[in-house]
Amino acid sequence: MLEYKELYVGGRWAAPASDRRISVVSPHSEQPVGSTPEATEQDVDRAVEAARRAFDDGPWSRAEPAERLAAVQRFAAAYLARQEELAELISTEMGAPLWFSHVGQIGATAMALEAFVSAAEAYPWEERRVGTFGSPVLVRREPAGVVGVITPWNVPHFVTLAKLVPALLAGCAVVLKPAPEAPASGLVLGEILDQAGLPEGVVSVLPAGREVGEHLVTHPGVDKVAFTGSTAAGRRIAALCGNDLRRVTLELGGKSAAIVLDDADPGEVAQGLQMASLMNSGQACIAQSRILAPRARYAEVVDAIAAMVDGLTVGDPLDMANYIGPMVARRQQERVGSYIDLGQQEGARRVVGGPGMPDGLDTGWYVRPTVFADVDNGMRIAREEIFGPVLCVIPYDGEDEAVRIANDSEYGLAGTVWTADVEHGVDVARRVRTGTLGINQYLLDFNSPFGGFKASGIGREFGPEGIDGYVELKSIALPLG
Repeated sequence: MLEYKELYVGGRWAAPASDRRISVVSPHSEQPVGSTPEATEQDVDRAVEAARRAFDDGPWSRAEPAERLAAVQRFAAAYLARQEELAELISTEMGAPLWFSHVGQIGATAMALEAFVSAAEAYPWEERRVGTFGSPVLVRREPAGVVGVITPWNVPHFVTLAKLVPALLAGCAVVLKPAPEAPASGLVLGEILDQAGLPEGVVSVLPAGREVGEHLVTHPGVDKVAFTGSTAAGRRIAALCGNDLRRVTLELGGKSAAIVLDDADPGEVAQGLQMASLMNSGQACIAQSRILAPRARYAEVVDAIAAMVDGLTVGDPLDMANYIGPMVARRQQERVGSYIDLGQQEGARRVVGGPGMPDGLDTGWYVRPTVFADVDNGMRIAREEIFGPVLCVIPYDGEDEAVRIANDSEYGLAGTVWTADVEHGVDVARRVRTGTLGINQYLLDFNSPFGGFKASGIGREFGPEGIDGYVELKSIALPLG
């Protein structure tokens, strides 16, 4: 059983302010597998107070960048030593297929940690410039302050460390609120942070629901908020931060388009989209859920995608043989199922999948992986983020229309172009208004900025740009001579 009795408050394990608990329920068996404390507003107050002391009075914000880097490297070593255990924990708690927990959860996190270390080593924390009047100017990048970090359940460690690590490298103190669907995945980071030897107050971990998260967002002791989650929640957080002119980074939803050009091989496209569209059982903001196919080859593309999806195994996420696991919660199962019903009502043609449980399963929060053809981009299934294994194949006539359809979305997070001519694919990609794209693959590169256009967010993560989000710039003009 996954059991925690205490919260991680200001770098120390401490009794929670109330006896409220979060029950951890297996999305596969629908049975309890553990519990954790549920943080309250009083716990947030304690954590922010500790963070303020650590930042305003403590050594962390004033430490040399090399000292902070060494602490992050100690954390990374302790994290990597527990990879197998952490992958199983995430799959047990939120239902990610174990293969993805190894590759896309823990494996990706390990690579991101390494990339942040490299970025920090080359980061211009302080530089001298020649001023307008010939006198030197010292440009410093200083820590932004106390950061409230709010993370989702779908890739809990990857998303958390995309914020926690650059904040620590910059010298910030962090109050982390993991999602209530993945509370143990959050608290286990407290154990690992202990081994890194951070000063008291620098990090807190407080699993809780939305109300407590809003208290953190509006807390007067918080200087910046970093959030990953739905666009609706992001709008709310942006409004609250805007009211107080609080810095904010938002990584939000997506409805990404995979543009299949007429020279692409449908079989190779389908093989590539197995990962790009259906990673984490489709519970990924970067999932390529709109597949745009040329009308002249539309049937070929639909058949290839349908054959790929129909061949995927669905079941127990702890069985490495299963590609698709359950949805994280019953409400998510019901939500995805409602979109499958909606697609049929809107007139889309269901090619594989459909309503109901996958064959051979009678318990668990599963849905049948589904492919819709003859989809119009105006349909809700093509416009709204479903966050499950549901794909829409949309026909187009000519590349100009493909680009128009790809851009006809409130989102702009990710995308792909599939073609035999890579340079031409790059030309098409340049026309798509989205933050990250791949040619014949989707690859989130950790040395490069990640984030979205339009309603997909504000700010960037990873690369040196990921550290930029946690610093304030200061210019100091020096006298001549």
